[in-house]
Amino acid sequence: MSTYIRQSVQDLQAYTPGEQPQVEGLIKLNTNENPYPPSPAVARALREFAADSLRLYPDPVCRTLRERIAAVEGCAVEQVFVGNGSDEVLRLATRAFTQPGGAVAAVDPTYSLYPVLAAAEEVGYRTVPLPEGFGWIEPPAALDASLFFLANPNAPTGVFYPVETIRAFCRQFKGVVLVDEAYVAFSGGRDCLALAKDLPNVLVCRTLSKSFSLAGLRLGYAIGSAELIGAMYKLKDSYNVDRLAQALALAALGDVPWMQDNARRIVATRERVAAELVKRGFRVIPSGANFLFVEPPAGTAAADLFADLRIKNILVRYFPGERTGRYLRVSIGTDAQMDAFLAAL
Repeated sequence: MSTYIRQSVQDLQAYTPGEQPQVEGLIKLNTNENPYPPSPAVARALREFAADSLRLYPDPVCRTLRERIAAVEGCAVEQVFVGNGSDEVLRLATRAFTQPGGAVAAVDPTYSLYPVLAAAEEVGYRTVPLPEGFGWIEPPAALDASLFFLANPNAPTGVFYPVETIRAFCRQFKGVVLVDEAYVAFSGGRDCLALAKDLPNVLVCRTLSKSFSLAGLRLGYAIGSAELIGAMYKLKDSYNVDRLAQALALAALGDVPWMQDNARRIVATRERVAAELVKRGFRVIPSGANFLFVEPPAGTAAADLFADLRIKNILVRYFPGERTGRYLRVSIGTDAQMDAFLAAL
């Protein structure tokens, strides 16, 4: 065991991101990327970007981009934090809103980065096991944690929890509730943004990766009280969002209708595929995201189906584990990709 490495890092179980294989003809349905391109405004901004400006540092507080986000989301600029992907927002929140020896909490199963972030900060990780079907369960009132991560829609299940139920939980929870809305654009207009505006202990975190087709850009943001946002700005890297990312994100957020049109297409495909899978004997967890969490018919193990699809050049996501190992997570691609997926079953 190395003497150079911090003990907590040596003990850390690192997050495992979805595979990014470079295989010709692969139908990639494993990392919830948007199958449609970003707005033409993004391509135009990229063509017009002044390469010479890259010799200069970017705006350290993303003022212009925060103004655009504030206008889109209907809040004050001081209520917006911009990060290098929403994962940076999650990391800084873990650091800002926990005490030494404290803990964060989340439902289980959920986004597997959360326990990694807790371990990196050397704080505990408490879980609230979800019931069969993965619907909402009220966390205990005396939950020993100062930060609660709540992915809504949840990942990897896709379940959307009712906003008013979450509001009631936020009111009684003594710490900060971070509502991770990475997939909210696919939830039919439901979101928890009002909670971040109304309640002093709520942060809503969003990303441009899924809905805006910009997973390769790494841009996320949080909305909450000026007090919470200010705490994260104290901790961020000095120039955490580069010039190009700020310019392209600004262009994307200037064309919200393009994103919404793509989201509607994905939702329509999701519902069509879900109905077809049910006909074939799959158990399909109702989804508010751009993916489906499905249990194969009796007699077919999820791990075996995952391997069989891979042989056929279709990559989905399999999460081993007692709760998740019976299921596959299938990202929603184009109609042609999903037809190929159905044909391969």
